[in-house]
Amino acid sequence: MKAALLVHGAGGGGWEWNVWRGVFETAGIAVATPDLQPVAAGLAATGFDDYLQQVREALLALPHPRAVVGASLGGLLALGIADAADAVVMVNPLPPAPWHASFPPRTWPDIVPWRRDARLDGTRRALPGADDATALFAFRHWRDESGAVLRMAHEGVPSMRPSCPMLLIASGEDEDVPPAITQAMAADWQVDMLQTLSGSHVGPLLGREAAGIAAQAVEWLNRVVHVG
Repeated sequence: MKAALLVHGAGGGGWEWNVWRGVFETAGIAVATPDLQPVAAGLAATGFDDYLQQVREALLALPHPRAVVGASLGGLLALGIADAADAVVMVNPLPPAPWHASFPPRTWPDIVPWRRDARLDGTRRALPGADDATALFAFRHWRDESGAVLRMAHEGVPSMRPSCPMLLIASGEDEDVPPAITQAMAADWQVDMLQTLSGSHVGPLLGREAAGIAAQAVEWLNRVVHVG
């Protein structure tokens, strides 16, 4: 594997992948971790397809063989551009249709104020497997998110099984995307599955076990994709 695009989740940024970046680069894989950007009209006017275009352009700028790796919302975005990748890895992804139906109904304001409403104690609760420094860094870097993007994601984005190799990674305890949903996707699509002991939705990226999970992802990528 020559390169990988790592796509962050809602309310986060490319910084979420700092641990994975180090593991991938040590393995000789060039890494891009862009921040998803609002459109010129602002965050409230930003839609799912706007993010999708950004990540597609970022992936197309990388050399083959290239992987797209996404977490949470980023996983759903990664799936949307899998046709341009040689492999795809989804970490606790927001599920596409029809698996989205397992989510309870939820409403989102036009701008979700995750930056404004961030609290350090809340961040620590969301990151039970992270050290204090990581929790503090995350607390300082959460950002607000587009409600339109989250509404579309939760309403169900139609998707097809990618033709390239695919790995789904799930936390053992994830209150945002229950691992049973990710397991059902893997079984129905007959793709590879990595069940981790991570204790939270973002634990595979920001928890103490992040480096080990990233190393397993690299091992899988090197096994399924050969550099010509």
